[in-house]
Amino acid sequence: MRGNLTTALVEDLRARIVDGRIAPGERLPSESTLIAEHGVSRTVVREAIARLQAEGLVHTRRGSGSFALTPPSAAPGAGRPVRTLQERRELMAFRIAVESEAAALAATARTDQHLAAMAAALDRFGAEERPSAALAEDFAFHRTVAEASGNPYFVDALRELGPAMIAMPPQRLDAGGAGDRTTRVEAEHRAVLAAVRAGDPLAAAAAMRLHLTESRWRLEEQAGT
Repeated sequence: MRGNLTTALVEDLRARIVDGRIAPGERLPSESTLIAEHGVSRTVVREAIARLQAEGLVHTRRGSGSFALTPPSAAPGAGRPVRTLQERRELMAFRIAVESEAAALAATARTDQHLAAMAAALDRFGAEERPSAALAEDFAFHRTVAEASGNPYFVDALRELGPAMIAMPPQRLDAGGAGDRTTRVEAEHRAVLAAVRAGDPLAAAAAMRLHLTESRWRLEEQAGT
């Protein structure tokens, strides 16, 4: 009986995370709220959270609660889930190839409006304290670079991937490591913006490649490999 209750709670929370009702970086309802909503025991709630942690959908921080991580995403046109570390590596390889070229094209095709939108997304990213909102601004920057390329296929690719292409690692939710990570990502983004603004396609492609390569390294670091 308890197993059925746990499974039902897992399925409910999983669905809310995957469809965005609980956004990446947002706190899950408290134990007492889940107990009241679902009519289950504290043990059932804790077992459900443990299962979601094992799936990589939830990160629990002592004294602060449990937070949603980035749910599985889909690759362009294929409906391909991105759940495992290897699949995330493959997604990063795809992004490096596509977004480096998009940045190169953006360096010669961008408008003043594109530059302003990129700069605004970076400013909001640096100032944002909520992880879920920072993730949205991170994606907004990459989407705007694609838009600045002038090629709608780059835009379609990023739009189909959506914000889930930006990983929400547990470190982004931990006070000890979030600030340093945000600072590094912001600096890498600003290097891309500077090269695009300068109209240098080779530098723009190199800056985007470096940023995404560093992101891949952070992914490996998170996985302990």
